[in-house]
Amino acid sequence: MSGSVPEAVSSAPSAPPAPRSRGLTVVAGLLAAAVVAVLGNVVVALLARAAGASGDFAPLHLSAYGPLTVFGVVLGATGWAVVRRVAKNPAGLLRWLVPVLVVVSFGPDLSLLGGGTPGSGPLAVAALMVMHVVVAVVAVAAYRRVLPLPVR
Repeated sequence: MSGSVPEAVSSAPSAPPAPRSRGLTVVAGLLAAAVVAVLGNVVVALLARAAGASGDFAPLHLSAYGPLTVFGVVLGATGWAVVRRVAKNPAGLLRWLVPVLVVVSFGPDLSLLGGGTPGSGPLAVAALMVMHVVVAVVAVAAYRRVLPLPVR
């Protein structure tokens, strides 16, 4: 039967989907990255303690590394956004910049060796360094998705 309601509904032009807010997508992606990175660091801390790292080592407590993990994800996103906006070849720059910054971030951890920080043995410090790598891997994966690099 021509002109019936189902036919009219199915032949009506569909409205375009509502545009997704780019800012909301970025915030949600960074929030997800922060959560995954914190959970990854929880696993690293638990494994380090199970392997013999001292429970007295404050940097292996969630209250210490949790906020720093979130800060690292946000700071990294800021740097990523700046590089993708101003660099002539952002992918090439980030390909060497990210590993260099991760290695530089090991400096404060290494300075804890032999210091007066309770429980700062090699295993505990190595765990902190692994945490930096966890944050970098998770964050870069998120940045690639929510802050994709332009093709130039």
